[in-house]
Amino acid sequence: MHEYAIAYDLYATSRKAAIENNASHVKKISVEVGKMAMVNPEQVVFLFDTLKEDDPLFKTAILKCTEIPPQTNCPCGYTGCEIFVCPKCGSLPELIKGREIVVTSVEIEVDD
Repeated sequence: MHEYAIAYDLYATSRKAAIENNASHVKKISVEVGKMAMVNPEQVVFLFDTLKEDDPLFKTAILKCTEIPPQTNCPCGYTGCEIFVCPKCGSLPELIKGREIVVTSVEIEVDD
């Protein structure tokens, strides 16, 4: 169940960023999840919500996961989203995008 570790890392990373920027609370964390990361985004959101429950900094925080489709390249020149067989030459294309999990933004509120 690596979704828990991912949810915890997202929580810890956004908490650190919020504290470093003197946030009064975290509003939204946006994350891109590659389809080939083999992660269930709904499970990550559920676990994140469980982790943030007792943290007043995250009282109203929302985790928004956007699934990113895979992107591949083949030596024959094909570029697309086919991950198993190149439709041009039949070989195995190289996966260049779609495995990553990236925090794209952390929205915070700062008291004056």
